[in-house]
Amino acid sequence: MLQHQIGIGFRKDFAEEFLQSTELTPAFIEMAPENWIGMGGYWKKLLDKAAEKYTITCHGLSLSIGSPDELDVEFVKQVKHFLKRYNVKIYSEHLSYSKCDNAHLYDLLPIPFREDAVKHIVQRIKQVQDILEMPLVIENVSYYTSVAAEMKEEEFISAIVNESKCKLLLDVNNVYVNSFNHNYNAKEFIKKLPLSQVAYIHMAGHEQVSDSLIIDTHGQAIIDPVFELFDYATKLIEPVPVLLERDFNMPELAELQNELSRMDELVANNWKKSFVYA
Repeated sequence: MLQHQIGIGFRKDFAEEFLQSTELTPAFIEMAPENWIGMGGYWKKLLDKAAEKYTITCHGLSLSIGSPDELDVEFVKQVKHFLKRYNVKIYSEHLSYSKCDNAHLYDLLPIPFREDAVKHIVQRIKQVQDILEMPLVIENVSYYTSVAAEMKEEEFISAIVNESKCKLLLDVNNVYVNSFNHNYNAKEFIKKLPLSQVAYIHMAGHEQVSDSLIIDTHGQAIIDPVFELFDYATKLIEPVPVLLERDFNMPELAELQNELSRMDELVANNWKKSFVYA
């Protein structure tokens, strides 16, 4: 079981170094299935080597759960096959959309916080869950402008989770980024989420580009206020797996291990358990 455990995203740009290293010792790894589905040759061997050593979770990029387009059923079936092949128990995606009129936008765009959007997304999540035969885990996303909002973000997220019976991926950095950019209280926001349905946590770094704007980059170290918000959040929920996201500007592996260790210390205290990395 991955409860209480701390993992890291498995990236191709440091995969070989990571698998050969003893400096970075997460309990599990996370990958985007669409980056590995159908892969052969060298990368397939590397993937299988990783799967022999670590438990895998998956965090998708292109399900586009909020898209007005028809659900790509064939893609979901491919994901299901990948999840079964590598015994993946957690498959998460973003509460956003990245495809419209069959055009892939290569970005995670915000969904209007509206009742009609809730109904649309709930139906799509149920369809995905029926195909996968497992709960989908949906992540709260960072966004830089709200679109035609008719309800609060926490109400929007809660309605979708509760009505679809999916699970929630609590991205602590995204809460921090949004609270800064949109001037709300991050702790109060977290308290209003369906915390009993949190199945997974993400932690990451960001870049502050001005006095009024933070960009969610996953390319920097996690700052102290995000760790403080993580400490607060983990006191409110049951133990779940925690994932460090670092997508580019990769530091030395020892620096990543320091971030994993800091998270481990916090959850060990808040969840009253000591953990040893696999």
